Amino acid sequence: MNYPSKETRPNTGPIPYVPRKITGPVLMGVVPGQPLAVAHRAAELAFSLNVDLVCAYVDVTTYLTEEPDGRVEALPIDPDGIDDDIEGISAGIKDRLQEALDGSGVRWSFVTLAGEPARALGRLAESADASVIVVGTRERGLGARLEELLVGTVAVHLTHRQHRPVLVVPLAPHLRHHRQEGH
Repeated sequence: MNYPSKETRPNTGPIPYVPRKITGPVLMGVVPGQPLAVAHRAAELAFSLNVDLVCAYVDVTTYLTEEPDGRVEALPIDPDGIDDDIEGISAGIKDRLQEALDGSGVRWSFVTLAGEPARALGRLAESADASVIVVGTRERGLGARLEELLVGTVAVHLTHRQHRPVLVVPLAPHLRHHRQEGH
């Protein structure tokens, strides 16, 4: 096919932006004991976009290794450490999500990942072609602030390591804000 050269092509200006339909799932990072507000916001987003919701718990006590035959296996960081019953933790999270999401009209699934949370969620987002990643903030307190200073937050790491939007659901609003709303 012959295309006209640049010189003979009429000047049509910049190509207009044409939005594409969002089809990838909403990916939600889950931690034990997390308030259901994160699941509710993620479910509302998935429902509004008419996409699936993938709920992922990352077991930070394990890491991924590739075997010579190509299999990828999760191994404990400390094989002699205390067995925290990861299957039980995952099952508890899944049961809690099932109570909150079943009957909501949202198609959802649950998966347990291994390793550092931001990397694990980023890998899953890439393989699932997620449209957005949803995470919650940590409860406020000295321990949470110290951890953020030392290692940063999962949300910050996600925004620096992959190209998908990250929705951060606040879990503990400031008390001053609530007092102002009441007046």
